[in-house]
Amino acid sequence: MHIKKNDTVVVLSGQDRGKEGVVLEVFPKKQRAIVEGVHIVKRHLRPNQAGQGGIVEREGTIHVSNLKKVEG
Repeated sequence: MHIKKNDTVVVLSGQDRGKEGVVLEVFPKKQRAIVEGVHIVKRHLRPNQAGQGGIVEREGTIHVSNLKKVEG
């Protein structure tokens, strides 16, 4: 796979086309990656003993075919 953790990438297609970010995590078997500040999704968390629930925004995964490594 051409994308590694801590690489700077640009999104080629989709809702976040043209945005740049740093790769936080890579999932080689699924061919997907999490990019900082790109593809923000809302997760609904159930309340538990550690804290209250609610709606949390975090980065979702993007297929690596939609990412291009930025040189430099």
